[in-house]
Amino acid sequence: MSSPSVSSQSTAQSLSKDFSIKQLFAPLMAVIIGTFMVILDSTAVNVAVPTLVHYFDTSLQVIQWSVTAYTLALSAVIPLAGWMSDKFQPKRVFLMSIGLFTLGSILCSLARTPEQLILFRVIQGLGGGMVSPIGTAMVYRLAPPDKRGAVIGMFGIPMLLAPALGPVLSGWLVEYVNWQWIFLINLPIGIMGILIGAKHLPSFPGNTASSLDIRGMVLGPLAFAMITFGVSEGGVSWTSPRTLTGLAVGGAALLLFIANCLRHPQPLMELRVFKTADFTRGIINLWIMQTALFGTVLLFPLLLQQIKFYSPFQTGLIMLPQAIGAMIFMPMAGKLFDKVGARPPLIVGMTLISAALFAMSFLKMDTPLVMILLALFFLGSGMGLSMMSLNTHVLNATPPALVSRVTPLTSATQQVVSSFAIAGFTGVLSSRLTANQAQSSDAAGLLQGSMAAYGETFLLAACIALVGLALSFFLRRPQLPSSETGKP
Repeated sequence: MSSPSVSSQSTAQSLSKDFSIKQLFAPLMAVIIGTFMVILDSTAVNVAVPTLVHYFDTSLQVIQWSVTAYTLALSAVIPLAGWMSDKFQPKRVFLMSIGLFTLGSILCSLARTPEQLILFRVIQGLGGGMVSPIGTAMVYRLAPPDKRGAVIGMFGIPMLLAPALGPVLSGWLVEYVNWQWIFLINLPIGIMGILIGAKHLPSFPGNTASSLDIRGMVLGPLAFAMITFGVSEGGVSWTSPRTLTGLAVGGAALLLFIANCLRHPQPLMELRVFKTADFTRGIINLWIMQTALFGTVLLFPLLLQQIKFYSPFQTGLIMLPQAIGAMIFMPMAGKLFDKVGARPPLIVGMTLISAALFAMSFLKMDTPLVMILLALFFLGSGMGLSMMSLNTHVLNATPPALVSRVTPLTSATQQVVSSFAIAGFTGVLSSRLTANQAQSSDAAGLLQGSMAAYGETFLLAACIALVGLALSFFLRRPQLPSSETGKP
C-alpha cells in the first residue's frame, strides 16, 4: 500500500522543482470539465422543476422525486469511489463515471413520462457521484506539495462557479429554448471531458485493493442514501413516517457501517483518519461552514422569486456576483495558503460570510438591488477564501496513501450535511412564515411578514458562521512526515 504513495510523492517532488501551472493545464481541464458538468446540472434542474410539472402534467411531489432520486443515487455511490479507484485505477473510473453521467443526461432529455425521468436521473446520479471525489484526489496527486493550494484553488473555481451559473443557464434555456437542453448540453461537455481526459490524464496506479469490503459496500450506500432521503423528507415534516423510517434505517446502517470501517483492514471509507487531530479540526470546521452556506443557497433564490418577484433568469443574473467573488478570491486564497496555511484566509473568509449573512438578515422590501448584489459578492468572496483553504487543509492533513479513501468520505459527509442544512433551514423558514403571516391582515403585511421570516433564517445562518469563525483560530498547518505510509 506504500508504493503508490512513494511514487506519487517522488513525482510531486520532481514537478515542484520547475513547476508551472501550464504543465497541469490539460489534465486539470479534464477534471474541471467533468466536475463542472455534474455540479452545473444539479442546480440547473432545480430551476426547471415548475416547467417539468407543467410538461408532464403531474404534481410537484412526483417531479420532486426526479431531484430526490438523483440525490439518493449520488449519495449511494460516493462511498464506493475510493475502492473503485484502488481496484481499477482513478483515470479509468473517472472517465467511466463521466460517460455514465453523459448517457444518463441523454436519456433524461428523451424521457416521455415522469417515471422515465426519475429512472434516468438515477443513472445520472450513479455516474455523477464518483466524479468529484475521484477528481479531487487526482488533482491532489498531480500538484507538488508546496504548490497544492494554488492548484486546488484553480480547480475549486468551477466548483463554486457552477452553482451560480446553473440557474442562469437553466432559466435562459427554459424561457427561450426548451427544458430538454438542460440535459442535452451535457453531451458535448461530457464528450470533451472524456477525450481530454483519455489523452492527458496520467494513469495513476491504484492502491492495493486485495479484498472488497462487502459489508461496507452494502451498509455505506444504504446509510448515506437513507439519511439523505429522511432529511429531505424532513423539510416537509420531521414527524412523517417516511422521514422517521429514512432516519431510523439510515442511522442504524450508519452505526453498523462505522463499526465495520473501524474493524476492517481495508474499509470502504477510512474513518481512522479522524485520529489525526489536524484532519478532525479541519473537517468539523468544514461541516459548520457548509451548514451556514448550503442552508441558505436554496433560500436566497426563493426570496428573489417569491418575495421580490424576479423571474428565474433574472434571479440567476442577480446571483452572479456571488460566483464572481468566488472566482476572484479562490486563486488568491490558494497562493496565500501555500505561504501561510489555512488559518489567515479562512479567518478573513468566515468574517466575510458572517457579515454577508448578517446583512441579508436586515433585507427589507425596499432594499436597493445594489445592496443585495454587494452582499452576494461578499458571500462569494468569503466562500472562495474559506472553501479552498479548508478543503486543501483537510487533504494536507491526510496521510498520502489514504487520499483516495478520504475524498469519498468528505464528499459523502458534505452531501449529508448539506441535506441536513437545507432541510433544517427550510423547516425554520416555514415555521417563521407561518408565525409571521398569522399576524398579518393584508397583502402588504403578508409580504413584510415573509421578508421578516427570511431575515430571521439568515440571522440563524450568520450565527452558525460565527461559530465557524471562532473555530478558525484553532487551525494549524499540518506537519506530516514525507515517509508517511498511511497510518494516521
